[in-house]
Order: sequence, then C-alpha cells, then structure tokens
Amino acid sequence: MRYAQGGGLTAEGRRRRQQVRVEAARRFVRRVPAAVIAAELRVSERSVRRWRQAWRAGGPAGIASRGQAAQCRLDEGQLAALEVALGAGPLAAGWTDQRWTLARVRDLVAAKFKEQYTVPGIWYLLRRRGWTCQAGARRAIERDDGAVEVWKTQTWGQIKGRRRLSAAGSSSRTNPASR
Repeated sequence: MRYAQGGGLTAEGRRRRQQVRVEAARRFVRRVPAAVIAAELRVSERSVRRWRQAWRAGGPAGIASRGQAAQCRLDEGQLAALEVALGAGPLAAGWTDQRWTLARVRDLVAAKFKEQYTVPGIWYLLRRRGWTCQAGARRAIERDDGAVEVWKTQTWGQIKGRRRLSAAGSSSRTNPASR
C-alpha cells in the first residue's frame, strides 16, 4: 500500500500488517484453505498463497516483515536543500528554460549531493516528498476567450456545415447512392 506522502507504510502500519501474517500462519497450521483465510483477513488470495509458501520454506521467520523496502540515501538536511533548489527553479540550477525533468533533477542530485539515482528512483523520491507531475495550469497570455467562443459558435458552424438528414439508403459500395 502506498501513500502520496511518506512513501509507504509507517512503522505502525508494518506492525499491523505483520499481525495479519501471524494470524494467517496460525490458520496455515490448521490447514485452512487460502480463499477462506483471504476472506477472513480481508487480503488477496495471492498474498495468502505467497505467505504460505514463505511460511513453509522458513517457518514464522519466513513471513516476518523485512522492514522498509528502500531507504532514502539523502538525509533530512539534503532533502531540505533539494526542496529549496527545486523551488528556485531550473534557471537557478543552470538550465535555460523553466522545465524540471526527472533527468535534470537526477543530475542536480548527483552534482549537489554526490548521490547517483536512476530516473525512476528520482520519481519515487519526488513522489514521497509530495511532488507531482507538471500539469499545464496556465494559459497563453495572448489567449482571448471571447474570440475563441465566437469562433466556436459562428465560424466552426460554417466550416462544419449542416448535418444531412438521414434517409434510407444502402451500405453497398456498388450502389451509386451510397457514395
């Protein structure tokens, strides 16, 4: 389970998830079917089957939580400095336009903090920090909404023309009336 802020389960969430796996293990001993366990614990059957396989291979230790999937390589001070650099914009970082790309952020992190990330790793890091994809929120300064509306109601209607009235016809390609 992933969340927009924080990058995954909290320690409390991981503890609760571990309790679910322990409860599933108790039912494995009693040979309860995976579908029944999944329904009772409100998890997917696939998860139950994976847990059962890990339990058979390693016992209770096989289903133990392994902790957080990945640790961030930047400390809180570096993350704060990255936020400041991103907030200052690409021009301040040395690029010629106002566009942050994942590759540019990756290069910024490598130059500023001497840490190598992949492009997907940068996307994961930014999402955990609350950044989202760029969405075009602004419109062109030259845009004239009144002129656009006039064009849509008057000019487009003339260009498009009137709809033909439907009439009985043939769908045959050899019939001249259907061409």
